[in-house]
Parts: sequence; C-alpha cells; structure tokens
Amino acid sequence: MSTEKNMVIASENMAVVEQESEGGQSVDVVENSRDVYTHKFKAPFSYEGKTYEELCFDFGRLTGSDGAAIENEIQITGRPVIIPSLSGEYLMRMAARACTTRIGFDVLKAIPLSDYNRIRSAARNFLTGAEL
Repeated sequence: MSTEKNMVIASENMAVVEQESEGGQSVDVVENSRDVYTHKFKAPFSYEGKTYEELCFDFGRLTGSDGAAIENEIQITGRPVIIPSLSGEYLMRMAARACTTRIGFDVLKAIPLSDYNRIRSAARNFLTGAEL
C-alpha cells in the first residue's frame, strides 16, 4: 500500500482555509490573501487553561460595523480614537475580532510583548495597505 501526500507550497500572500469536500472529509484549500496573518508564538502561550501555539487573523472579514463597535468600546473608557492605525488598543481589539479562534481582547493583552507587537504590526499593515 502506497501512501502519498499532496503538498502545496504557499507563499506569505496565501492563506490555507479548511473546507469540507463532497465526501465529508476536510481538505485544505489555499487562497490568495493579503488580509490573513498567521502568528506562530515563539513558545506556546497559555491563558485561563487554554494553550495557543498559533493564531490566525482574517482581517478581510471585518466590516465598517466592526470598526465602529471598536471605536465605541474604546470611547466608553473615556479615550477618543483619533487615528485608528496609530492606536495600539484599536489595532489589538481589531485583531481580537479578526481572530479565527474565538478570543477576547483580554487574551491578546496577556501575550508576551514581542508577540503582541508582531500582531499589532500585522493589524496596522492591513489598515495602511502595507504588505504582510
């Protein structure tokens, strides 16, 4: 019996999305996307009993409604949002909403600083149109 693996080499501009095939099995489909960022932690990160080795952020699925909601969340704390792409809190709240794993802003606030900065940069790059 021969075992074969289909390999797809993806560039940084592609996202791997799991979809269900007609036979009910899940398959990985590679999509071109500059809107998706996958963050691999330098060391596994644990928060409230859950351990994360990587998180995927699909910024392209966010809408204007998400942006308005994020601004409202921040304004409730008494701080205005002048330029979203320069506000670290706005960017990280945006990342929490874009994360394909359901997490809250509290999880992102608890990650190591170097990982936090890389995720924040990916969010800023998405807003400013820079390449990820």
